[in-house]
Amino acid sequence: MAEIEHKRHTLAHLLAAAVLERHPNAHLTLGPAIDTGFYYDIDFGEEKISDSDLPKIEKVMRKLLPSWKEFTHKEVSADEAQKLFAGNPFKLELIDEITARGEKITLYTCGAFTDLCRGSHAEHPSKDIDADSFKLDRVAGAYWRGDEKNKMLTRIYGLAFDTKEELDAYLNQREEAKKRDHRKIAREQDLLVFSDLIGSGMPMYTPKGNIVRNAIINYSRELNGKLGFGEVHTPNVNKAELFKLSGHYDAYKEDMLSVRSQYVADEMFLKPMNCPQHTQIYASQPRSYRDLPIRYADFANLYRDERPGELSGLTRLRSFAQDDGHIFCREDQIEQEVSAVLGAIQEALKTYQISYWMRLSLRDPNNTEKYLGDPAVWEKAQNIMRELLKSKNIEFKEAEGEAAFYGPKIDIMAVDAIGRQWQISTVQLDFVQPTRFGLEYTAEDGSKKTPVMIHRALIGSPDRFLGILIEHYAGAFPLWMAPVQVQVLPISEKQSHYAAEIVEALQKNDIRAELSADDSLGKRIRNGKLERVPYFIVVGDKEMEDKTVTVENNRTAEKSTVALSDFIQSTLQKIKERAVV
Repeated sequence: MAEIEHKRHTLAHLLAAAVLERHPNAHLTLGPAIDTGFYYDIDFGEEKISDSDLPKIEKVMRKLLPSWKEFTHKEVSADEAQKLFAGNPFKLELIDEITARGEKITLYTCGAFTDLCRGSHAEHPSKDIDADSFKLDRVAGAYWRGDEKNKMLTRIYGLAFDTKEELDAYLNQREEAKKRDHRKIAREQDLLVFSDLIGSGMPMYTPKGNIVRNAIINYSRELNGKLGFGEVHTPNVNKAELFKLSGHYDAYKEDMLSVRSQYVADEMFLKPMNCPQHTQIYASQPRSYRDLPIRYADFANLYRDERPGELSGLTRLRSFAQDDGHIFCREDQIEQEVSAVLGAIQEALKTYQISYWMRLSLRDPNNTEKYLGDPAVWEKAQNIMRELLKSKNIEFKEAEGEAAFYGPKIDIMAVDAIGRQWQISTVQLDFVQPTRFGLEYTAEDGSKKTPVMIHRALIGSPDRFLGILIEHYAGAFPLWMAPVQVQVLPISEKQSHYAAEIVEALQKNDIRAELSADDSLGKRIRNGKLERVPYFIVVGDKEMEDKTVTVENNRTAEKSTVALSDFIQSTLQKIKERAVV
């Protein structure tokens, strides 16, 4: 069976062929495979193409597919290629670039369609591709080569999977994702605000939103305490020299936000990460082998200059925090420290009720210039992480090219309630930065040695993780995280005084409760359900007379009438245990 990437690339060709059949004057440009399918960027000239045209193009694709028996390819000269694509300035530009690089020009043909291409297709499209396993998805605009100075093209996106069942599952997942969109739920629950006057990608949290965000941070703080981390605080603005020494200047300068002072000429940046600052705390005094490991945690804000088109609610931001941490240790302490961090991450994800898998991210052996440090040190670091995972019987997948520029890492890939994967937690092994910063400790024999640096995040960015959790829970936060844990609803004004007494008693016990007395009881319950409040307490004459509360669990719809003191005690115990409800 053809690999899915090859099928998707083939379908990009098939889309282009179908477009030319319906729009013979269109100019084709590029059409790659992508994660969920494929796209092709096309210049339609004066013609306007919209989503309503896609079913017609898709119909032509299915008509052509049976005649696409197999691909053939041949190498041609620049002159031959230019004659074939005469009149198409985009293909001619590509041909000139290929020629300038001294590479071969290859044409691939299937059915009656020929395109400029490097290959990797389904060998026998009509057999390999299920005609019901793909679907044209949407039309968008895209600048030629991604440069806004160039012409705007029409990009047609398609979805493609191995089977119709997988396509349908993805479409269902996407529909469910729309319902769970954290931006929509955050508006409904009044959790956060974005403002054009503040700037894109920089969220502001309302009192309710900050409760949830702080619940995430405080849980990470609790786990940090168990691991022996001391929390530090580092400045947002740093001189460029710090990042030049760490290597981030060369690797990430384009993604860093620069800052200018009125009084000094230093080149400065808003920090995109905390690790260089933590090296300076370590270096501030002499260290002995007896002092190690030294562990620093940091929740200071970070800043990255993301492109506007890449920003997406809380899941892609310019301003965000991380539950960041760095360990400075001896080589013989690596296994113990990494194991302890992995244990804390596993504990956290169990509490958040998120499944996950682990990825060992390695450097790309074919692109070693991207990475700092000696190749032998890289092999050593990668083997340490690999053997550690194996010794703990942890299943993992290896991914070349996903390492940090200074070392390999174990990435925890969270899988949310509807099956989407998110890279959140990470543990990174770094022999490079301690050497670049000249960090030392005095060994037992009196010699000077360089410590190892372990970078780690338990859940990554609390801001991004909040966006993930909103969608994972569909806004129905566990009891311990919910901004309002209990809503008290008197049936009528007659019970308002007793209802207020209940709210006061709950709040005195640090249970987040609010009184809801406006509008009809039905509307108040509907609003509470929209806000996904875990518990309702409905107060009527009977409850007021007996000094009891009737509690409705908004997760299970179970109801019970109990003494207020019993409800307070059981609720506090559930909050302490971080129970769902």
